[in-house]
Parts: sequence; structure tokens; C-alpha cells
Amino acid sequence: MLQSLHNVLAPAKLNLFLHITGRRADGYHLLQSVFMLIDWCDTLHFDVKLDGSIQRIDLNTPLPTDDLIVRAARALQTASGTSLGAEIRIDKQIPAQAGMGGGSSDAASTLLALNKLWGLNWSVSQLLPIGLALGADVPFFLHGYNAWVEGIGEKISPVLVPPSRFVVVKPNAGIETARIFGSPTLERATKTATISDFAAQPYDFGRNDLQPVAQALCPEVEMALQWLQSFGLKPRMTGSGSAVFAQLPEHIVVDNPPHNWKVQTCRNMVSHPLREWMDSNG
Repeated sequence: MLQSLHNVLAPAKLNLFLHITGRRADGYHLLQSVFMLIDWCDTLHFDVKLDGSIQRIDLNTPLPTDDLIVRAARALQTASGTSLGAEIRIDKQIPAQAGMGGGSSDAASTLLALNKLWGLNWSVSQLLPIGLALGADVPFFLHGYNAWVEGIGEKISPVLVPPSRFVVVKPNAGIETARIFGSPTLERATKTATISDFAAQPYDFGRNDLQPVAQALCPEVEMALQWLQSFGLKPRMTGSGSAVFAQLPEHIVVDNPPHNWKVQTCRNMVSHPLREWMDSNG
């Protein structure tokens, strides 16, 4: 039996566009988006615990006690009936309240790693309901590829995006997603698009319908967008913010951010770094 799995990656995502196309009777918003994996990653380390306990150790940034990593581990433990536990150490690099899916990605990588470490050998289709119960973005990370996402986030189709470089800026302020979706000024009736519409201009398609609301709620989002525009870039916000990003030509250097903002140069990924584990279990 495996005793440990170390250096397990959990990549961030960017939303190349995000359209709100409607709202269901139950209040959930209908969306269309392309989720793209980038090489800005958290790193997790897993060790088996025979006493069945789940313990998380934060190697840098302190996380909430009952975060998505712990909840994912407990959910898989309960669903599978295993008597095994795990010590999970996390090197947290993806910022929180950024719209980059860091917590959801950690949860997905935890499910994939513990599925392997505990010898469950469940398929991705068996893990998906657990992931969806943890959060709407978790299934995307379990599928393992860049994706066209629709519905309330549950309809996921593979999509190809050209290799490229990006700059991501995370202002100090964060935004609560609920405040954006609850705003009366949020655009909720964007015309439905198709994958072929997107494919014709993948890095210059559509918009983020959440961005105007976020700019009104969080002045730093507006400042970060303007700062990237000063380099001649075309920035937009990812997810519900507060991170913003832009495609970055090789000859442009973005540095010296104001206000100690976190700035990262990234490249997109063709597939998830744990894709092999997903494929091996179907």
C-alpha cells in the first residue's frame, strides 16, 4: 500500500470570458464561460494515517480550520467507508478571493490523491458528485482539461486554447462572490454564444459580466485594470475577482506593481498535471 504522495499540484484557472445568460427559478445563475488552467499552482503533500484522522498542516498561509481540503478528504472518507486517514500539508500559492479557483482546485487534487493513496481506485465519474457537493468549480478541475462551461457550471466540454503567456494581478482587497451575484445591477441576460464563436478569437472574445459590479464594489479592481492597460494590454477580471489578467506578449515586462499587489507571469496548460491519475481510473 502507498504510504505517501508528495508534490501533488493543484493549478489555478482563469475565466477567459464569463457571461450570465439567465437565472433559474431556484435563484441559480446560468452562465457560459471558458475555464483555462494555468501553471500557478498550490502544492500538497499526503501521508497515510492509520488511525483514520484527517489533519491539515499549513506550510505558509494559515487556512480556515474546515477548508475545502479537509471537507474533501472527509467526504471521500465517508463515501468510501475507508478506515484510513491522512496528514495533508499544503504550500498555498494561489491567492484567496481572487476568482482563480484555488480552493476548488485544492479540493479536486485532494480527492484525486486520496483516491490513489487509500487504494480506492474510483473513477472520475464516481468522484464528480462529491466534487460538485463541495463547490461548483470542483468538477472542472476533476475533468482535467480546459473547458467550455455552461448551465450552473455542471455542463463541461473540452476546448482547445492556443499556448500563451499571461500576467495575473491580485489586488490586496478581495470580493465576496455573493455580493456580486446579489447586485441589482448585474447583467443577467447576455445573448447565448457558441464554442465556434469563441474559437474564432479565444483571447479577445466576450466579456466578464461580473466585472462592472466588481469595479463598483472594489476600487482596487478598477485600479488594477488601469495599471495593466498602461502597458498596452487588454485586461479583464477572472471569475468574481478580485484578480485581473491579460494575455502577455513575450517582449512586454510587467513589474513594480503599486500597493504591493501580487503579480505573476503564467502560461496556460494543455491539461491538468494529474491527468494521468484521472485517465487511469476511467
